[in-house]
Amino acid sequence: MLQYFLLINDSNVLEMGEKKVNSTSNFIETLNTIGYRVQSITTQNIIEKKVLNPIDAVILRVRISDLFQWTQKIISIKDVPLIWWCDSYTSDNDECKLNLGIDGMIFPQMEPAKLHWCFQLSANHHQLKTQWKKERQQLLFKLEERKWIEQAKGIISKMKNIPEAEAYDFLRKQAMNDRKRLADVAISIVKVHQLLNE
Repeated sequence: MLQYFLLINDSNVLEMGEKKVNSTSNFIETLNTIGYRVQSITTQNIIEKKVLNPIDAVILRVRISDLFQWTQKIISIKDVPLIWWCDSYTSDNDECKLNLGIDGMIFPQMEPAKLHWCFQLSANHHQLKTQWKKERQQLLFKLEERKWIEQAKGIISKMKNIPEAEAYDFLRKQAMNDRKRLADVAISIVKVHQLLNE
C-alpha cells in the first residue's frame, strides 16, 4: 500500500504561476486529508538516495518531453512506482508516447476515491513490472547457461569422439563428482579449451 509520496514539481511550471495551474498546495492538502503523506520538491533539487529512502512512490509533475529522463533518473536510485501528474502544462504537446516509464497517471482534479484507485493500480502495475523484470533476468541467465553447456557438449563430443548425448552424461557426472553446478563445469571446460586453442 502506498502511503508516502515524493512530489517532484517542474520548476518551470511553477514559475508560470500557481494561479494558472491547479495549485500544488491544494493537491497536497487533498492527499493529506485522505491519509497520504507528501513531500514536495522542485526539479532544481538534487535527487539523492536519502530523499527517496522513506518514499513509497513518486509523483512527477514534469513536462512529457522530460518524463522518461526523470523516470530513469529515479529508478537508478530507487525502484518505486512512478505516477505522472498530467495537466495542460505537463502535457504540452499532442504527441502520445507509450514508453514513458510510468506506472500510473493522475489528474489534479481527481476526486479522492479516484486517487485511491489510481494509486492502487499504479502499485499493482509496478509490482507486475518488477516481477516481469526478474523473470526476464532469470530466463536470460538460464539461456546463457544453456549456451555454455551446449558448447561444452560439443567440445567433449569432438575430443572423445562420442555422441552429444553421451557428452552431456559425461558433463553431468563430472558436475556431480565435483559437486558443482553443471553450468560451472561447462564454463570451465569451454574456457580451458579456448585457452589451449590460442
